[in-house]
Amino acid sequence: MKKLILSLLTFCALQLTAQKIDFEVKEINYGDLMQGDNGLRIFKFKNTGNAPLVISEVQKTCGCTSPDYTKTPIMPGETGEIKVSYDTNRIGQFTKFVTVFSNDPENNSVQLKIYGNIKAKESLPSAPANLISK
Repeated sequence: MKKLILSLLTFCALQLTAQKIDFEVKEINYGDLMQGDNGLRIFKFKNTGNAPLVISEVQKTCGCTSPDYTKTPIMPGETGEIKVSYDTNRIGQFTKFVTVFSNDPENNSVQLKIYGNIKAKESLPSAPANLISK
C-alpha cells in the first residue's frame, strides 16, 4: 500500500513539473506552388508546462524534406520552431510528415504534416532559327 501511495505521489509531482509542447498548427497546406518556389514553412510551438522542454530529434519520411529545429531547451512560456523545407523541384501533389520527439511526458512524439501541389514552370518558347543573329 505504501508503494502505491508513493507511486501516485511521484506521478502527481511529475505532472505538476512537466514540460508540455503545444503547436499552433500541426499541418500546413502549401497550396499550389511553382517549381523552384520557396519550400520553407515553419511550425511554431510553445512550452505550456512549467519545466524546460527539449526537442531531442525531428525525423523526416523522405529525402524531399529537410527539417531543422530549436536545439536549446525551451523554458516554460517560451516558444520554439520546427522549420521544414520541401524540395519544390519535384512536380506534382505531395503529402509528407515529420515526427518531433521531445521530453513531454504526455506527448513525446508529435507528427506534423505538409502537403500541396508543385506545378511545372512553363518554359519560354525558343526563338525561330531565322531570327537568331549571326
